[in-house]
Amino acid sequence: MTDTTSRPATPILDRVASPADLKALSDRQLHQMADELRAETISAVSVTGGHLGAGLGVIELTVALHAVWDSPRDKIIWDVGHQCYPHKILTGRRDRIRTLRMEGGLSGFTKRSESPHDPFGAGHSSTSISAALGFAAARDLGGDPGDAIAVIGDGAMSGGMAFEAMNNAGHMGTRLFVILNDNEMSIAPPTGALSTYLTRLYTQGPFQELKAAAKGAVSLLPSPMQQGARRAKEMLKGITIGGTLFEELGFSYVGPVDGHDLDQLLPLLRTVKARADGPVLIHAVTKKGKGYAPAENAADRGHARAKFDVITGEQAKAKSNAPSYTSVFAKSLIAQAERDDRIVAITAAMPDGTGLNLFADRFPRRCFDVGIAEQHAVTFSAGLAAGGMRPFCAIYSTFLQRGYDQVVHDVAIQRLPVRFAIDRAGLVGADGATHAGAYDVGFLANLPGFVVMAAADEAELVRMVATAAALDDRPSAFRFPRGEGTGVDLPERPEPLEIGRGRIVAEGARVAILSFGTRLSEVLRARESLAARGLAPTVADARFAKPLDRELILRLVREHEALITIEEGAIGGFGSHVAQLLAEAGIFDRGFRFRSMVLPDTFIDHASPEAMYRAAAMDAPQIEAKVLEVLGVARLDRYA
Repeated sequence: MTDTTSRPATPILDRVASPADLKALSDRQLHQMADELRAETISAVSVTGGHLGAGLGVIELTVALHAVWDSPRDKIIWDVGHQCYPHKILTGRRDRIRTLRMEGGLSGFTKRSESPHDPFGAGHSSTSISAALGFAAARDLGGDPGDAIAVIGDGAMSGGMAFEAMNNAGHMGTRLFVILNDNEMSIAPPTGALSTYLTRLYTQGPFQELKAAAKGAVSLLPSPMQQGARRAKEMLKGITIGGTLFEELGFSYVGPVDGHDLDQLLPLLRTVKARADGPVLIHAVTKKGKGYAPAENAADRGHARAKFDVITGEQAKAKSNAPSYTSVFAKSLIAQAERDDRIVAITAAMPDGTGLNLFADRFPRRCFDVGIAEQHAVTFSAGLAAGGMRPFCAIYSTFLQRGYDQVVHDVAIQRLPVRFAIDRAGLVGADGATHAGAYDVGFLANLPGFVVMAAADEAELVRMVATAAALDDRPSAFRFPRGEGTGVDLPERPEPLEIGRGRIVAEGARVAILSFGTRLSEVLRARESLAARGLAPTVADARFAKPLDRELILRLVREHEALITIEEGAIGGFGSHVAQLLAEAGIFDRGFRFRSMVLPDTFIDHASPEAMYRAAAMDAPQIEAKVLEVLGVARLDRYA
């Protein structure tokens, strides 16, 4: 694999310690530096893994932005943040770029606490224009000075929040810059009418305002470009102004412009910076993965990569010993759909991440990718359910947060049987706090009529898919983590679970541990260690956070001195519901000992999932310690 000591030669880039250093470079040197920045980005991501293609697609744009504007006085806001690695290299973090997404290293997204050049944190899409407008309004009211520039991809523009912000910006009329990074590719190929509209814009000729410049009215151009009409005409080839959807929203529109041509980008950005007095949208056409053939030729254009060999592009992915939870979900859903033609699947721009690409291959007419639009995905699913279908709405836990009002208003209140397949439950590793699936149990289990499940292993996940498919009188959700399962045998013809019924996994004494989700494997490891010293707790798998298995829980209380719950979620979830049940049943009135192991009341920074759960005090040794604590035992050797 990649030799981490081998670095590309970067003589111009070596002179750049901060964006201010770009001001001393000629345009020719900026061209060379862009090539060096691309090589450095490829080299760094080959060592760390991460989001490669998005950054390669904005190399020239990153150089141009920092050459024209003055960060951090001017606020450059990268939507989502997948594309920010070149920006980090140019803003004083090159010496740490090979720590990307590693424990204690740089975040894979923009992060305010990391650098003053990251004015606004990201991780989810479609937020940049709203944030930039906030900065612009603050400037106008006497706050931080400088321009605000939002860089947003065409995929992120499918999120309704981006249009809400543009509508507001057009109404306010304040000076603001939005750069639409149009690479015809977000994570999956773009969907929807907006994508078709943008494609149509490519073919339109120059509008009247710039026709004059193309014919020789070079006074419109900055002084470096006043070298004759022929030069101006070449620079303006393919650029249009006027008459677009964006202008209807109150923006001056410029584009499309070649986002990889610094000879177009630099004079254009210098011009709009010098002359804009209201909101401007610059439409830059780019190619995701640009300049690195293995990324350009990949189906996802190098979106997310493990460590890889720079020469071949081959990724260093460990051999899998068990199928991923995502693939188990997808195959289970396909099996259910083969028996029931009412089953349909919905994803919000994540067909590969949720496994629904496999479903789409098998049932193309029954799979819907609605774009980066979780609110719409939820209500669209509700409409499908009301129309007699059996929708499975597959959304990452962290992204389902964006559709919560719709879950309450359009699904739960109407008791519509939408099935939420919640991927990436719990802590997810290198993507860190922005992608943690910590809150879904809390915000779903408090909704009347909702059924909320968590799979302890991949066999349980198969059963929960069958359970959700059969449950047709109320909404339901089942959650599962990122990564591989445990390698258990999968049921070929899974029977639906009895709603609200858990199971005893191992009988023991004195302490009962009630697990909700995939911490069960760590609980069993802890039990094995404790049993070797004479203390073997009873272990149960709750399966359901709602409705709770009241009978099972009260039996565990009757037969044990103490009860411990554990879950991969924040306070206010499963353990809180169990505590409420015990309180209402008067269990605490007689001094019963109860503990709830949940994620700590803090955002946990990116690291490996194992390190994150260790930091959260939720691995096997810490479960052992919790058992001893609740019994008031100082040392295990008392049971030896």
